[in-house]
Amino acid sequence: MNLNIALLAGDGIGPEVVDQAVKVVNAVAHKFNHTVNWTSALTGAAAIDAVGEPYPDETHEVCMAADAVLFGAIGHPRFDHDPKATVRPEQGLLKMRKKLGLYANVRPTFTFPSLIENSPLKRERIEGTDLIILRELTGGIYFGERGRKDEGNTAFDTCTYTREEIQRLAKLGFEMAMGRRKKLCCVDKANVLESSRLWRETVQDMEKDFPAVEVSYEFVDAVAMRLVQWPSSYDVIITENLFGDILTDEASVISGSMGLMPSSSIGIHTSLFEPIHGSYPQAAGKDIANPLATVLSAAMMFEDGFGLKEEAELIRTVVNKSLAEGIVTEDLAGKGNKAYKTSEVGDWLAANI
Repeated sequence: MNLNIALLAGDGIGPEVVDQAVKVVNAVAHKFNHTVNWTSALTGAAAIDAVGEPYPDETHEVCMAADAVLFGAIGHPRFDHDPKATVRPEQGLLKMRKKLGLYANVRPTFTFPSLIENSPLKRERIEGTDLIILRELTGGIYFGERGRKDEGNTAFDTCTYTREEIQRLAKLGFEMAMGRRKKLCCVDKANVLESSRLWRETVQDMEKDFPAVEVSYEFVDAVAMRLVQWPSSYDVIITENLFGDILTDEASVISGSMGLMPSSSIGIHTSLFEPIHGSYPQAAGKDIANPLATVLSAAMMFEDGFGLKEEAELIRTVVNKSLAEGIVTEDLAGKGNKAYKTSEVGDWLAANI
């Protein structure tokens, strides 16, 4: 099979962790007789520095021509600390989502048997956790009208959703639930927000099309508590952009490290696969960043992007082996244990494949 993949390494540790995923993808492709065609492109702060734009037209053309996009990370502290900066790396991410039609972010949360003690939560609270959060990506407050008035002393951001946007995400959530434990939770704030009432109304109207799925509706503040208290009670969660942004980061620490969780963004034109962690600029260039979330994102790319389940399972098996044998970076090594470099972990994974 010919696999045409756009490679957007981005900023900070992005290039380092993406390099390890490339090693793994190439090893899998060699083993299963696939041909991988990589095309690299700039995004984020790296693109701003090069061409003054965080998501250049040239990068968009590369993504549109690809079967899938493997993405590293975006962001740089010099923009984070300047509230008056008019061009920001994160603008490139929003622009990319909109132009590629990346409407659904898929965030799995699960535990690793060998790392369950690394979690800040007790074993009995998290054992057996296996959930997916589906976050709507191209609507809501991040894309609504915004601005200042009263000479800059009053600011506003508008949250807007259409029924069609909600139906599109909810349909994907129902379908995922059908292939899992047949439980779907719609997270909103319908006791306060009109946009949330539209979410609840729309999902309720869709229940009749998926009678086998048990549907629940919970307020976002209650879910924020239950994710800590009883995460294994959830199967598939669907929610809007802002709530999803917060809940997915909260859920990510259940596994014991943000450096372990992969994600995908399902799109109209193509799909994008990326680790959930940020650019971690403090570690950039030091060869210490954990590459496993990016490698597991590549596994999602094989399975969900190309329909190659056996290849994806091989990657996950080798990642679990690396964790069990302690072939990990310093964030997971533990006191007194050897910490491997980012590149060494990538080499080990590729060799084992």
